[in-house]
Formats: sequence, structure tokens, C-alpha cells
Amino acid sequence: MKRIPLVKMVHINKAFPGVKANQDINFRVYPGEIHALLGENGAGKSTLMSILAGLYQPDSGFIEVKDKAVRFHSPRSALSQGIGMVYQHFRLIPNFTVAENIVLGAPDAAFLLHKQDIEQEISALSDQFGLEVDPAAIVGQLSLGEQQRVEIIKMLYRGCEVLIMDEPTTVLTPREVKELFKIMRRMSDQGKAIILITHKLHEVMEIADYVTVLRRGKVVGEDRIENLNEKTLTNMMVAHEIEYSQVDRAKPSGKLVLKLQDVQVPGDQDYMAVRNVNLALHAGEIVAIAGVAGNGQKELVETIAGLRFPSRGTISLDGEEIQTLPVKERLRRGICMIPEDRIGMGLVPNLSVMDNAILRNYNHETMNSGFLLNYKKISTYTWKLVQDYNIYLSSIHHPVNYLSGGNLQKLLLAREIDQNPRVLIASYPVRGLDVMAAESVYQILLQEREKGTAILLVLEDLDDIFRIADRVAIMYEGQIEEVLEVNQTDIDEIGALMLGADKIGVRYVETQAN
Repeated sequence: MKRIPLVKMVHINKAFPGVKANQDINFRVYPGEIHALLGENGAGKSTLMSILAGLYQPDSGFIEVKDKAVRFHSPRSALSQGIGMVYQHFRLIPNFTVAENIVLGAPDAAFLLHKQDIEQEISALSDQFGLEVDPAAIVGQLSLGEQQRVEIIKMLYRGCEVLIMDEPTTVLTPREVKELFKIMRRMSDQGKAIILITHKLHEVMEIADYVTVLRRGKVVGEDRIENLNEKTLTNMMVAHEIEYSQVDRAKPSGKLVLKLQDVQVPGDQDYMAVRNVNLALHAGEIVAIAGVAGNGQKELVETIAGLRFPSRGTISLDGEEIQTLPVKERLRRGICMIPEDRIGMGLVPNLSVMDNAILRNYNHETMNSGFLLNYKKISTYTWKLVQDYNIYLSSIHHPVNYLSGGNLQKLLLAREIDQNPRVLIASYPVRGLDVMAAESVYQILLQEREKGTAILLVLEDLDDIFRIADRVAIMYEGQIEEVLEVNQTDIDEIGALMLGADKIGVRYVETQAN
């Protein structure tokens, strides 16, 4: 019996000003299949899936659902055909309950909602697919993993047969990733089709049934997962060998630049997010902060940057205390920050590349002619950043949200590094980036280290820490458990400390095992 795909996209083309995002793409997904869609940042993955989800309309080509041609004019029309998308950045209202978020905008929701009935219906749906979440809980008080479950339930509540998941593991802890994969497999076992947009090859090998790879807007390969391996997929994505960055630890670090003593910082929900932290950062070194998300990393880097103020302790830059100084003064003294939310906090999506490039120095005399901005000077300055940092774009006048994730991150790095920082803080600088874009970012950071900048990184990948960092500080429950020389430790020791094991206990267990 012939298998009929749930969804088939035929000869899809889509262009934006100066960019051919999708070129003659054919794509299909079958019931019960977990189909991974791979490609570098800017390869056209998100555009293709945004067409399938009804956010964009193709310039040419057509879509079939269960062998019937359809045309989506909006996400609502795609939902009516059983296709929904769980975005990387969740679309939830924090002050609403889980149940309220799920029924909000549902086409068949009654005018008068019966709270108890809705919560029972959501609980039954949660049990069916192994999605543990309290329908009465306030969304803003849930972990990111729980919020993602709410988004999935929202799609299932609307009767989706095809779920598109955009980089779903980016914000999850390793434990939450394993739980998500169990949920995905349970959904596929019940006949749902899942399209997984990702760049993490080891996760593709673990969970996917079938893989399609895009490069520069075209399909360059597709096959069942048992016929593929990580090296094959990497070669299809980038078409050449990747040279991985490696820090040179033989070079000694310089003088002390930044020092934290007994720093304590309140969190947002009446708890102490950072507790008694002591940390030193020297010129020309990279210190990585390792820890499961939510253990105080965010509050710590925001405190150094001036977005929060400590309730106790001191922060010194070149021997002078700065813990009471505002953000602007810390920027002037050379503390620059690459936030984890690059498009929401680091850049303004609807402003042009040129406008975003000067957000840090628009009031400098080199950008002005009297009281007015000199756009000829600004254009020259922006193009220099673009060329120096290999940022790929069609025009500096287009909105910055036209750029891929890797190019957005390079623009953000270029803008901050151009300020000649004394201290550069980067939170998850390669999150959501493909392997090539990630290596570009690491190369930029290593070049900055060679110039003598003190760099503090918050990273989630332990393999990257061992390639990039000089020292690693492990955070657990708001405290820095240990600060270790990277070449004097290993992944097992760091992993144990991230989960709260003490250093002596870790070494004792290792000794007993040997």
C-alpha cells in the first residue's frame, strides 16, 4: 500500500530583497516520522517552515496536505489544516495561566469558558502525550522546559497533526532535552509528524528518522538516518572541512582586570540568585562559566554589566570599585556585553543594520555633523565592520532581522569589540548557531583574547569549554563551586560539580574506580 505524506511541498521558491531564501525546494513528511531539517544559519530552513506554517507565502510552488492542494494565507489557516509551529522564542503571556494561554485564540473556544472543564481537557491531553504541566500554573513561574510543553500542548489542543519545532533544545538543560525527546517519540508513535529544525548533529542522530539538508536555499541531500553519520551531514551542510578553534594556553595571562569579592545578588522572585561569589579575571584570558541553566549565571553577568546591583560584596575594575556605577559609566570604562538574547536585548530587529551598528557610539563626533547624524560617515563605518568581521548581507539599509543568526551575532560582536573593551562578557555566544557560524564567533573571541581583553563566557557545551577557555568556573545554586584550570580537569569532574558534587568527593570516586 502506497504511503501518503501528511505534507508535501513542491517546487517552493521564496526571495527577499537581495536574497533567494528558497530555490525549487521539494520536501515531504509522513505520519509518525521525526524529520530533521538541517543547514547552516541562513540556509533557508526557517523560511521554508514559515511558509509551511502560513507565516509567509511562497513566490511559486505549492503545498499539499494529505494529497490535496492547499494555500495558507496565515498561521490560522495552516492550523486549520493541522499544521502548527513551536517557535524558538515562545509566544506565551507570562501573567496568564497555562490553560488561559492554551485556549487563547483557539477558533472553537466558547464565549464563556468553563475553567474546570478546560483544565480537565488539558490534563487529559498532557497525560496522553506525557506532557507534565499544571493547567492552573502561571506561565511566568514555569521553567523554560515547562513553557515549551505549554506551546506543544497548545498545538495539540488545536488538533495539529504536523508539529514544526524550531531549535527546540536551545534553551533546555540536558535533562529537559531527554524528556523532550521522549515526548517527541511518544507523539510520533501516535501518528503525529514532527519536523525538527536544528543544528545539533548529535541530537539529529539520536532522535530523527529522516533528514533533509539545505545549503544556500537548495536541498543538497536527504536520506534515512541509518544511512548517515555526523561527518556526512557536516559535509553536506558546509561543503568543506571545518578548522576548529583551539586556545593557546602556553601564553601567560596579564594583570588582574576584574575582581568580584563576596558578591550576593537577589533574584526576581524573592530568592538569592547569586551567593558569595568570588572571581578574578585577568587580561588576555578566557574564563568560562559552566553550569546548568538557572543556577545564577544570568544574574551574575547582568550584575557585572550594571543591569542589576549586588546586595552585598564588591566588583572592582582595574582596582577601582564599580558596583554602584550605572550601565553607561561601566560601558565608558570598557565593560562590554554580548547578551544571550541577541535579537531582543542586543539588537533592535526593525532598525537597519546601519542603525544597529551605531547604537553604542551614535553620539560620538565621528558619527555627527553638528547636531545631526552624518549617514555618509555611518555608512562607511558600518561597511568597515561588515568587511572586517565577514558579515554576509545584501544591504546595510535593510532591517537587521533579515540577517541569519550567525551574522546577527557577528554584527553584535563587531559593534562591541570596536569599543576596545577591557572586559568582554558573552552569554551563550554560539547558542542557536550552526557549526560554521559558531567557529567564526570563537575565532573572533580568540583574536580578542590575543589583544589582551579579559573575556568572561557563559557556555553550555563542555567540549567547547575545553577548546576555548583557559579556566572554568562552575556555578551551582548561585555559588561558584570551583575555579579550575581547564588543562588540569576533565569533563566528568566538571559535570559532577555542575550537579552539586564536591571536588573531593569527585576525586575520591575516580580513585576508587581506578
